[in-house]
Amino acid sequence: MAKYISLTFDDGPNLGDDHTMNDMLDLLEKNDVVGSFFLIGNKINDENAKVIKRAFDMGCDIENHSWTHLDMTKLTREEILDEYNKCDEAIIKITGKKPEFFRPPYIAVNDLMHQVIPTPFIQGHGCKDWEPDVSAEERIKMLEEGTKDGVLYLLHVMEGNINTLKALEYLIPKLKKEGYTFVTVPEMFRIKGISFQGHTGKLYTYC
Repeated sequence: MAKYISLTFDDGPNLGDDHTMNDMLDLLEKNDVVGSFFLIGNKINDENAKVIKRAFDMGCDIENHSWTHLDMTKLTREEILDEYNKCDEAIIKITGKKPEFFRPPYIAVNDLMHQVIPTPFIQGHGCKDWEPDVSAEERIKMLEEGTKDGVLYLLHVMEGNINTLKALEYLIPKLKKEGYTFVTVPEMFRIKGISFQGHTGKLYTYC
């Protein structure tokens, strides 16, 4: 029976001379797999737009992680819409495609956000990889503990996040040998027969 995993990555694209997202794309390309990248809109610039376009051309999907990564539960309706729409617009300018999913910063959610933002909210099974002191081995262990068909891994490609690269260098080939196929978030929803057109009112960790 087929088993599926979605690799999802927050907090790109990178600023300055950091190449973490591009290095992650190298790893995905080497293993012939795809992922879903949830970007912070105000980090996008002319230089790192090339990395975003590369990801899109590889078959990865580019999704919305807000404009400035604020706790949006503390914002007004208008401010929430601004955070969401500006990020969408920056992504569409590069890919020509509207993001289909939203990951709330800090996974902080309230009813107003669900009312205002018209796309499904994605959570995911994480490994505390936003904490630099968490080793690659610890990340592997935490990810494996939550691995099952339909899992959405919650990972990060923020600047300098080398331990997640190391963890996936080990995990991707291992999981492929175990029979897992890596798909984007939209593909996962389609495979599992979950409609994602419009607002759903829940956070997804597994499909």
